[in-house]
Amino acid sequence: MKSILIKDTTKEEREAIIRKSMDCGGGCENCSSCWIGGGSPWDIYQDYIDGKREIREINMDYIEKHRQGRKII
Repeated sequence: MKSILIKDTTKEEREAIIRKSMDCGGGCENCSSCWIGGGSPWDIYQDYIDGKREIREINMDYIEKHRQGRKII
């Protein structure tokens, strides 16, 4: 499997990675991002696409923001 790190990808590859990862086949109505107030998945991962922050960093920030103090395993 090819690395998805910013240093190993182009902007076009990062866009494709995000597009593919959001393609669950059910359409956006099945994505919990908007439902829990996360907003557009494209907006959430724009920093990754632009080469500013890794996916892992974005995911960790997102989890911390939306878990509301609950312990999530």
